[in-house]
Amino acid sequence: MASDPIKKVSGRAVFVAGDDIDTDRIIPARFMKCITFDGLGDYLFYDVRKTEKGEDKPHNLNDPKFAGASILISGNNFGCGSSREHAPQAIMRAGFNAVIAGSFAEIFFGNSTNLGIVCACASDADRKQLVATIEAEPSTEVTIDVVNQQIQFGQYSIPFEIKPGAKDSFLSGSYDPLDELLEGASSVDAVVSQLAYMQGA
Repeated sequence: MASDPIKKVSGRAVFVAGDDIDTDRIIPARFMKCITFDGLGDYLFYDVRKTEKGEDKPHNLNDPKFAGASILISGNNFGCGSSREHAPQAIMRAGFNAVIAGSFAEIFFGNSTNLGIVCACASDADRKQLVATIEAEPSTEVTIDVVNQQIQFGQYSIPFEIKPGAKDSFLSGSYDPLDELLEGASSVDAVVSQLAYMQGA
């Protein structure tokens, strides 16, 4: 049983400026006291979006013209710092299914890929053009073509890099490791049935 293949991701985009955005900025540690990941999207970039009283600060993620965006654009070394899985979970649960950045921290990239979040690496110059386009016209649809490794927006098309293993897993629908575990359920049951201590012996 595999997940649905991801060949393209399309939607409107929003820019969150900054290099070296770490996972504590993406989801502050105090919001990680949860049993499940449900609701984490409400706290995405909380400390840069909200005042101590919980009121909105000026920020693209609070701007109505970017409401409903599903592609996040940012700087270099995105997702650095702690390896917490809560960061990509918060991004996904806030409605984003792709991040375009200059580069990604290794563990963040892996955790995001496992959730089906496409992490595309584009050059500074190309991202600058993309950001200028969406800020001039927030309704611009952005399409990340995983097959051809191109990001299309308006009249433009820019290349992006993605790790070959991640690309293959998206195209084959094998990015979620839980699928592999579930596929082997019968084998697990067979082993369990042979363990005396599991049979009350």
